[in-house]
Amino acid sequence: MESRRHFQSREEEIEEEGLMKRAISTGILSLLLSVWPSVTHAEAPSDDLALQPAHVIVSPWKQHIPPTKRQGVAGIECTASGRLWVIYGRDVESTRNFQVVRSSDDNGTSWSNVRLMILPREGTRAMSANVWIDLLGRLWVFWGQCAGLQDGRYGIWSVVCNDPDATELKWSAPRRIGDGILLNKPTVLASGDWLLTSSVWKADNSIKVYASINQGKTFQLRGTANIEDPKTRGPDEPMIVERKDGSLWMMVRCRGLAETISQDSGRTWTAVKRIALPHPTSRFFLRRLKSGALLLVKHGPLTARVKREQLTAFISDDDGLTWQGGLMLDEREHVTYPDGVEADDGTIHIVYDHQRTPLGEVLMATFTEEDVRAGKPVTDKLRLRVLIDHLPDAGN
Repeated sequence: MESRRHFQSREEEIEEEGLMKRAISTGILSLLLSVWPSVTHAEAPSDDLALQPAHVIVSPWKQHIPPTKRQGVAGIECTASGRLWVIYGRDVESTRNFQVVRSSDDNGTSWSNVRLMILPREGTRAMSANVWIDLLGRLWVFWGQCAGLQDGRYGIWSVVCNDPDATELKWSAPRRIGDGILLNKPTVLASGDWLLTSSVWKADNSIKVYASINQGKTFQLRGTANIEDPKTRGPDEPMIVERKDGSLWMMVRCRGLAETISQDSGRTWTAVKRIALPHPTSRFFLRRLKSGALLLVKHGPLTARVKREQLTAFISDDDGLTWQGGLMLDEREHVTYPDGVEADDGTIHIVYDHQRTPLGEVLMATFTEEDVRAGKPVTDKLRLRVLIDHLPDAGN
């Protein structure tokens, strides 16, 4: 990035900065495309802006990243070499919502400047994003896209990097996978099928399950799940794990926590029903660990409902029938939206946000399964409240 700047004359740099500021301040993003060489862009044959891809900008200069007053809703991944990737939203929960991607090569001690920016077209929003490393080692960046604040349709978009450990990254053109918002990572079944869950908020059959049988070359809608009571419908934020008996267990945000089961690889689902596990109306994190146990990160203990506070990790050895442990990750109020990944060495990384405004903290906790089972630090892997970003520094 720096070498490219060295080859520019000062006059060219000043002219480019002026054009970029005008583009961002007025929303005329076509100006951005004319001066920025590292934009991955693909036109869609539609006048519907929500069906056209956002601008995917590689290594944007700090002064060209729009200012923000609210940030959070993060996702995290880890490559085979140990490079961490995070994505999180800026100006979240607004029509100006956009996404930034950063990386760390020292286990989260320091973080790169923004390496990728998902900047939506004027009148659209880039929201609810995540990152995922597939079995081929490719890094997928997913985000939701809609017109205005909500449009009743939404859309899952993605770009892919074949070598996320490289110094210079190359990204595919943006691709729309289907309707809805994919907030959580895909699940790979024992059959090799990939399942992506999305939600069209508050609609009938709002939960959609897309499947790929060819490692992401194509995706098709495989099934839907329905929350029957309209009063309990919301963002859904579903997550799937494949149980040891081959059934699929989907946990759903539904005025607390709810569940639905599929016995046919996601084609049909039981009615979504609330479960007894207490939880506020907020995102949770559910994933199978390499040991075979399930990891759940939720708010509060197993016996009492709390507010968006007391972010705690639990372990299940019986596919979610019972839970044990209880490692407190962050007891403060306004800690929300955990996402996680287990590295090859067994280290678990959980990313979350704290006070999206005014602090806008994006934080990470690292620990092991042993720490969770003990409910306290028992290994040297445990680190809590590792700061990735906060609003006074937003724009780096």
